Amino acid sequence: MELNSTLNLTKDGFLINGEDWTESVAIQLANVESIELTEAHWTILYFMREYYKKYQYLPNTRIFIKAISNEFGKEIGNSLYLQKLFPQSPLKYTCKIAGLPKPPTCL
Repeated sequence: MELNSTLNLTKDGFLINGEDWTESVAIQLANVESIELTEAHWTILYFMREYYKKYQYLPNTRIFIKAISNEFGKEIGNSLYLQKLFPQSPLKYTCKIAGLPKPPTCL
C-alpha cells in the first residue's frame, strides 16, 4: 500500500492534522517505516492515542514505558518488548503511526 499523497505530513513524516488519522492511514505510515502492524502494535497505538487525548502531551520514553507497564503489565511495558514492535524508536514510531505529533524528546 502506498502513502496517500493527499496527506499533509511534516518533514519527518508525522501527520500535520491528527484528525486525518484512520487505521488505513496508520497502515500506510507503518509501511513507510517497514513495520507490519499486528494486534500487539494496535494495542500500543490505541493506548498512546488515548493517553494523548487524556493528558494533551506526549511523555518522554521512560514515562511512556511506565504508562504501558501500568496499563498492561511489565510483560508488555518494557523497553525490549516495545523495541521489537518499533525497532528504531518505540516512542517516536508509536506516535508517528498513531497520528500524533512528534514527541519533543525525539530527534
